[in-house]
Amino acid sequence: MASSFDVRRQSGFTAVALFCFFLLYLPIVTLVVFAFNAGSSLAVWEGFSFKWFAAAWHNSAVQEAALRSLIIALAAATIATAAATMAALATTRTEPYRGLTFKYAFINQPLMVPEIVTAVALLIIFSRIKVWTGYSGLGYLIIAHTAFCIPFAYLPIRARLENMDLTLERAAADLYATPWHTFRRITLPLLWPGILAGYMLAFVISLDDVVITEFVKSGGQDTLPTYMLGQLRRIITPEMNAISTAFLAISVLIVTLFFFISRKKS
Repeated sequence: MASSFDVRRQSGFTAVALFCFFLLYLPIVTLVVFAFNAGSSLAVWEGFSFKWFAAAWHNSAVQEAALRSLIIALAAATIATAAATMAALATTRTEPYRGLTFKYAFINQPLMVPEIVTAVALLIIFSRIKVWTGYSGLGYLIIAHTAFCIPFAYLPIRARLENMDLTLERAAADLYATPWHTFRRITLPLLWPGILAGYMLAFVISLDDVVITEFVKSGGQDTLPTYMLGQLRRIITPEMNAISTAFLAISVLIVTLFFFISRKKS
């Protein structure tokens, strides 16, 4: 009987994998290292220093862009998580029926098409609304980020619901608990890790988004990623390395917390 195929045991697999990881992470490591460079050179090491982090921290343009990014990410993640929770409940706490697969695909549509397609579609819609209403505030960015983040929040919440035992909910119904009391006292506490994981994932996706923000934003509405993109078009400075390093640290921290929260508990 022929043995099963295992790609990990193929000759040269480990070497190729390590080489790919090296090419992938070398630029990131280089960026992080030179964020602590005392000099202004991006190629010559001149000593260890936190001066570029201090310069970014006291940069008023960076402060405004960071605050705007935080406001948009908090609002978008909150709305997206609430919508994703309702969608997950509606698509899991029901008997299978014709059209359910279509609903899954519809909710996850932003994940299945290129982000730039979503960005162009939102640009067309919001440009018409701006002409009709004359309003050009942050509301458009919040709506755009919310629409894009819903599937990212939906997936861990749905996964949590599908792995939850229905015994307690059925027992509550047998004891004449109303649907609201069953949800508040049983479903929500059990679902809470999935909701928190979905919120964190939606938050980091919104915080790091560039493409949709670049298409939807109006003048003077730069988020931190789009501000950095604009600066990189002019000149690359160690200050941009410092901001990128801070962004990387925040993203890694949030994704790590997401991993531990979303793990299935024994």
